[in-house]
Amino acid sequence: MEIAERIAANNDEVTAIKNENADLNAQHDKIVQNYHREKSRLESLVNITERYDGYGNSIRKIMELKDSNPGILGVIADIVKVERKYETAIETALGGTIQNIVTDKESTAKELIAYLKQNKLGRATFLPLNAISGRNTLEKEPCIKENGVIGIASNLVRVSFEYENLARYLLGRILVVDNIDNALLIAKKYKYSLRIVTLEGEQLNPGGSMTGGAFKNSSNLLGRRREIEELKTEVSSISKTITETKASISELRSEVGKNRDNLDQLNKQQRETHIKKNTLDVTLKQADNKLK
Repeated sequence: MEIAERIAANNDEVTAIKNENADLNAQHDKIVQNYHREKSRLESLVNITERYDGYGNSIRKIMELKDSNPGILGVIADIVKVERKYETAIETALGGTIQNIVTDKESTAKELIAYLKQNKLGRATFLPLNAISGRNTLEKEPCIKENGVIGIASNLVRVSFEYENLARYLLGRILVVDNIDNALLIAKKYKYSLRIVTLEGEQLNPGGSMTGGAFKNSSNLLGRRREIEELKTEVSSISKTITETKASISELRSEVGKNRDNLDQLNKQQRETHIKKNTLDVTLKQADNKLK
């Protein structure tokens, strides 16, 4: 009786493990589908970024030379990193300079300008690092304490140490404000002498002109790099989960195998017990017949 109970318990355990294994396999299939989808998005975005889609033809032609010319450091969108919540404001603040090409020195920029002229590839703006100096920023100006001010644009971006002067040069005198109402009050107070951008992409220029409307963020050159980093992290995390799930499935299969071995042993014991019992029954019957 004890062996039969152990066999029943073992069968129940095998069924439970098989059910758990089926659930894990279904989960694994979903994770793999998600992995391929996100990896495809990442590869597509990296491809677009490396081809410099969304940039002018002259910029693309120069960036094709990057691998063979170490003096080409990248476009501004390659160098500046920013949190998602500030992307619209910073891209507005940078304007056309977001496609400017950063070089190590003036002589490199001169050679590249000659290349564009010689091949009639159009025009481009170059920013030689050795010639760029970080001009005075708004850090010590009273305007940064006004209501609604989030900060100076150069302080809201992340750049490598060697590009800090460049960030101050491009963004150090641009004020980022939470909304257009506060921006208008600040602009008026400082007699329209400031350049201000809002989180939603409105821009107030020195002299009083304003730019705004629906912000077409289809290119989102700054967002591409950020999205690539996010996707890399996500794909890596999903890959780790797939490995862990595979290991769990393998463990469950091993458990099923062990339980099957146990079942074989128990069934063997049960058969041997039945044989012994039958033998004893026959012996007892023969003994009983002799007694009679």
